[in-house]
Amino acid sequence: MNEQSEVGWLSRQGAAAALGIAILSLSACGPGEAGEQQAALAIDAADLVQGIQDLSADSMGGRAPSSIGEERTVRYLTSRFEQLGLEPGADAGWTQAVALVSISADPEMGAAIAGRGTVHHLRHGIDFVAVPGDISDTVSLHRSALVFAGYGIVAPEIGWNDYEGLDVTGKTVVLLVNDPGYETGDDRFDGHAMTYYGRWTYKYEEAARQGAADVMIVHRTGPAGYPWAVVETGWSGPQFMLDQGESGADPIVQGWLSEETTRTLLAQAGLDLDSLAAAAGQDGFRAVDLGLDLSLELRNEIMRSDSRNVIARIPGRTRPEEHVVYMGHWDHMGTDPSLSPDSIYNGALDNASGIAGLLELAEAFMALERRPERSVLFIALTSEEQGLLGSKHYASNPVWPLESTVAAINVDGLNIWGPTRDVVIVGYGKSELDSVLAEVAASRDRVIEPDSEPEKGYFFRSDHFEFAKQGVPALFPNPGIEDLRYGKDWARAQHDQYTAERYHKPADEYDPNWNLDGAVEDLRLLFEFGFRLADSDVRPNWLEGTEFRAVRDETRATGR
Repeated sequence: MNEQSEVGWLSRQGAAAALGIAILSLSACGPGEAGEQQAALAIDAADLVQGIQDLSADSMGGRAPSSIGEERTVRYLTSRFEQLGLEPGADAGWTQAVALVSISADPEMGAAIAGRGTVHHLRHGIDFVAVPGDISDTVSLHRSALVFAGYGIVAPEIGWNDYEGLDVTGKTVVLLVNDPGYETGDDRFDGHAMTYYGRWTYKYEEAARQGAADVMIVHRTGPAGYPWAVVETGWSGPQFMLDQGESGADPIVQGWLSEETTRTLLAQAGLDLDSLAAAAGQDGFRAVDLGLDLSLELRNEIMRSDSRNVIARIPGRTRPEEHVVYMGHWDHMGTDPSLSPDSIYNGALDNASGIAGLLELAEAFMALERRPERSVLFIALTSEEQGLLGSKHYASNPVWPLESTVAAINVDGLNIWGPTRDVVIVGYGKSELDSVLAEVAASRDRVIEPDSEPEKGYFFRSDHFEFAKQGVPALFPNPGIEDLRYGKDWARAQHDQYTAERYHKPADEYDPNWNLDGAVEDLRLLFEFGFRLADSDVRPNWLEGTEFRAVRDETRATGR
């Protein structure tokens, strides 16, 4: 964040943030401090290495949900938590059942868009992708009218409603990816940073609430943050969702249109994508009937399976009903026999490192001379790679009430390159948690920095997001980029190299050349941060004007 934007953010949010720092500073110091510092030393690089090696071993088979790799991973985690002396944190022991369903649509599906005297036949994977939004063997659309509804956003807190006066029942809505702030810098949408309203998941959910039969999001590389090839790969093959019983009568279809195809279709309607996008980013935009209709049929293969979240708990001394949550996902992408010579997606950094970190954090809390006032919950979540499904299930079916869940801290990928001066906060500027972490970091001669690419919406792509949607203040720390030995450029190059060569590839394996000293420092920082929250009576909140503030306020008022 540059100096000007930093000053602007502080002017808008500083009062609430400063209040959080002041109160937490008072409540966090005192007789327990020495014990806290000593307990942090239980977080150890050698133990961390062992945990990463255990979880990313070939014998774990890539930790795919509902596989032998899951069975071994769950046994390992429950055994480790039990050895450390934690209590089972679920209703039925250590695990919470998560029912999954896999839907594989016919890859040879096609679609046709007709109107203005012309019919365009669309090719799956090239012109469009589509999956059913519900559990159904066959989904058909016949001449569903296409309506361009801008960004598909309903945000009453800022007076924005792309569906105002619009009836989309049975229709196909065509939407832009991201939100108006990306194009215009509109502060109501957090400037160029992506908001919750910019995520494709939100757009599908809102369109379903509006009664649409189908949603097609127009892919553009800049606003999406990734090329069409990512859409084509990610939306081909089996698609997972939570198994919530039989489907409804009219399941929504969820899909994407390529930019090139969209431009061709709009030209057929006498319209221009750039002009529509410019209009959609302005106040007073109204939806446009394209005079076209869509027909398609999805024939689906459905498979059901069971998976589990692993939950462990340390009860608080005086307010055990209140919880600070540490979380991370244990799953990865399994094994692909077609790959040679290495067919196992070991997921050492993503996210064996985070789960090994959770175990280290649990050990540190158990080493405290006295336990904190509130309880501390550790949740190893399933099916993050399949769409945040384990966290979505917990957030919708919490074992411990969300209105008394003080904060959620997501550990998804540790620093494997060495100590840094900074720690990056993805979603910086959204909650009072930033202020608390900044104070803890300063006590360790460290600083927090915002994500350098907020327009890509990384805050909405990991498990804490499902807690945030339910109003729980959530923190998503990432490894810093100011390496103490080699500087920022070197650190960025290491991150970029991992992303290009190892991320979601069999090459994500433990490397004895990793330097986990930075990971240890980050975990000790997160331990002290979590302890301060757990040992205080402060209830952090989202900052005014953020997407989740109203949900949190309502939850706390009603006790839901």
